Amino acid sequence: MSEAEIWLSIVGLALISVLARGFFMLSDRPWPMPGWAREALKVAPLAALVAVIAPEVLMSQGELIATWRDPRWPAVLAASVYYFCCRGILGTIVAGMAVFLTLRLGLGW
Repeated sequence: MSEAEIWLSIVGLALISVLARGFFMLSDRPWPMPGWAREALKVAPLAALVAVIAPEVLMSQGELIATWRDPRWPAVLAASVYYFCCRGILGTIVAGMAVFLTLRLGLGW
């Protein structure tokens, strides 16, 4: 790309961003949020967390994990069991990492 095209892209993206963010402030009256959108926003953090964690647990090098000797699956299972029993986030992380590190470093999986 030439320098002019780069600057044109930067200015264009900035204008689109300002327009998209300021669009809702153009109206004098508040816009009501539909009930379905309010309900969808309740599960958005969970959906984002699953979108980040699921590929890390289910894939390796861009491929689905095909072997049972992967320490991530037992670690996720242990963390899930701990969470559903005790409902503690710190303990969930510790349980999952303890199983993961035991299998990875101890057994060489």
